[in-house]
Amino acid sequence: MKLNELKPAPGSKRKRKRIGRGNGSGKGGTAGRGHKGQKSRSGASIPAWFEGGQMPLVRRVPKRGPRRIAHKRFEYDVVNIETLNLFEDELEVNPERLREAGIVKRKNALIKILGDGELNKKLKVCAHRFSKTAIEKIEAQGGTVEVI
Repeated sequence: MKLNELKPAPGSKRKRKRIGRGNGSGKGGTAGRGHKGQKSRSGASIPAWFEGGQMPLVRRVPKRGPRRIAHKRFEYDVVNIETLNLFEDELEVNPERLREAGIVKRKNALIKILGDGELNKKLKVCAHRFSKTAIEKIEAQGGTVEVI
């Protein structure tokens, strides 16, 4: 026997079943989908989590623990103490001045001063929040802190 004489085994090459081509084909009428029901309709695709219209498990189970309420969360624009060295000595640094200098981009943003870096000037700093180290470093230079 040579390679060009090989043939597939009898019955191994089966023709595909032609669905919905009359009752004589063996898959006529309902075309293998059964009678009625959601899966028999055209375009039927059921998501994996669908429970046949009954109340889903996630909604049946009682909810426990605190709910996180997104609208009560505040987002602060962070300014490090090191960047305040851009301003002149004995100056009041407030959100408007920070926006004019281009340090804070958003218009009505809440501002938090963090104590990263060193401060070399005596400033009066006005912001919405301060870290403990920021307050210590501002007051160590003789400046003052004001919470808006």
